[in-house]
Amino acid sequence: QVQLVESGGGEVQAGGSLRLSCAASGRTISNYPVGWFRQAPGKERDFVAAVSWSGGSTYYSDSVKGRFTISRDNAKNAVYLQVNGLKPEDTAVYYCAARRAYGVDQYYTRRSEYDYWGQGTQVTVSS
Repeated sequence: QVQLVESGGGEVQAGGSLRLSCAASGRTISNYPVGWFRQAPGKERDFVAAVSWSGGSTYYSDSVKGRFTISRDNAKNAVYLQVNGLKPEDTAVYYCAARRAYGVDQYYTRRSEYDYWGQGTQVTVSS
């Protein structure tokens, strides 16, 4: 079983930056694709970014492309989301998710494609 714990959220002003971390325990996720999603109050949980297990392929939602960067350190069993140029509309709880490996080095963008989820970390952006 994999446990995921997010950290690094907080309250920042518009234009600010944060580095969100997703630490895994229970087993290695070095061969698991990982994604970040976010959920604002009263809204659905939306895809933000994803990375293949090797780190060689990444994908971003249009709303964060050019501002957010997903990366992973398989030696540390962790995945990161660098969030720059924050806007008030980025305010949400951010979740990381991992998908059990099936040998294909690709990313995934749908919630239903992920098997493990963290509890989330709150990001609040003030104008």
